[in-house]
Amino acid sequence: MKTYRNYINGEWAAASTNEVIASVNPANRNEIVGYVQKSGKAELDQAVEAAKKAQVSWRKLSGSARGDLLYRAANVLESRLDEIAKTMTEEMGKTFPEAKGETARGIAILRYYAGEGLRKNGDVIPSTDSEALLFTTRVPLGVVGLITPWNFPVAIPIWKMAPALIYGNTVVLKPAQETSVTAAKVVECFAEAGLPSGVLNLVTGTGSVIGQGIIDHPGINGISFTGSDQIGKQVALGAVARGAKFQLEMGGKNPVIVANDADLDQAVDATISGGLRSTGQKCTATSRVIVQSEVYEEFKAKLLAKVKEIKVGHGLDADTWMGPCASESQLKTVLSYIEKGVAEGATLLHGGQRAEGFGLEQGFFVEPAVFEDVNSSMSIAQEEIFGPVLALIKVDSIEQALEIANDVQYGLSASIFTRDIGNMLSFIQDMDAGLVRVNAESAGVELQAPFGGLKQSSSGSREQGQAAIEFFTAIKTVFVKGS
Repeated sequence: MKTYRNYINGEWAAASTNEVIASVNPANRNEIVGYVQKSGKAELDQAVEAAKKAQVSWRKLSGSARGDLLYRAANVLESRLDEIAKTMTEEMGKTFPEAKGETARGIAILRYYAGEGLRKNGDVIPSTDSEALLFTTRVPLGVVGLITPWNFPVAIPIWKMAPALIYGNTVVLKPAQETSVTAAKVVECFAEAGLPSGVLNLVTGTGSVIGQGIIDHPGINGISFTGSDQIGKQVALGAVARGAKFQLEMGGKNPVIVANDADLDQAVDATISGGLRSTGQKCTATSRVIVQSEVYEEFKAKLLAKVKEIKVGHGLDADTWMGPCASESQLKTVLSYIEKGVAEGATLLHGGQRAEGFGLEQGFFVEPAVFEDVNSSMSIAQEEIFGPVLALIKVDSIEQALEIANDVQYGLSASIFTRDIGNMLSFIQDMDAGLVRVNAESAGVELQAPFGGLKQSSSGSREQGQAAIEFFTAIKTVFVKGS
């Protein structure tokens, strides 16, 4: 089984600790996908120093030259699409079609940001001095540290790396331990594309050592983090303590509202796709299903009929619709929330058990769960589960639906199904979420659009699209006058 090394200053090197970490297939705990380095502080220091030195020349390249390199990386990634998607499926469990779609999204993100190198990066401003020129330009932060999660091991690192690089920063990437093999293969694409040494560095290892090291490192000027709210708050505290810029995307408890005039078949399909694809392991996944009482029973019947058809299995099997939880710890978390839901008085209508049979015994499989009789105070209605669990909540009006939808600490994404323009406008205006979708599932955002949440879901600065420039650069105001 292959051992993957760190990528520091253009070289693949083993960690000085001489320790490696096994990446286990969540569909079969006995299968090892590969080994990655269990790095120490020495490797992080080397990566930061390499990035700092490389940034001097990297920032001086033209935006178009940096864009050419991103476009070449996209081409290499495209040539390896099936291989990297297969690794993703084996390493974190999502189905092969989903993994291919995510990898294709990574390619598209790279090509989008390659074009950013030729777009404007400032404005001319009228000066009060008629003999002067006043304008703004944007400058890179310097060295940025990227801490990425396991649920989107291609798309999320790329949607952080691509804007960081095109705007002239250099990068130290710390991927999630569970999907570091996939991350290493993505970085291989950048290396093959000819990225200069030190511009992109990969350091694998534990969060307590490498993740915390990025938070604390005086040589890192900005940190972009996606993960749990608990760790996100640690990132914020550490960054503020030393004056580094930070960007956080931390999760959601995302509702779908089904109005009494909704197309119920459309709403059911979107609820299942938004809540259960990727085994519910998306920050934008639907977890609360708020349904008006007039259509509640019909919606519930249609939903249960479709959920019962879901085939749970290995992500590489052609007939599998939903793969395993990404790890044993994540499986235990999901099962504990299902137990908590029952204990707090919700009614488990379907699923919620460890999936067994048909070769599933050695994997981290769980049946998709559907609850009803859920009220807003229950744990399954308040806390992010990050698993295939849907909580049905019956309401009498859209106003009540919005009140319940907003009654959580998170505000990432939300959707509504309705034909009524008044319902749509009320939802758009009153829903406390950074992403609101009408007659579409809660999960997903287009790569050219800003992405981020309100309340505890985000630090406020947006990822993706042209909004990414706000985090990865600073504005420099320039005043020029002839002598």
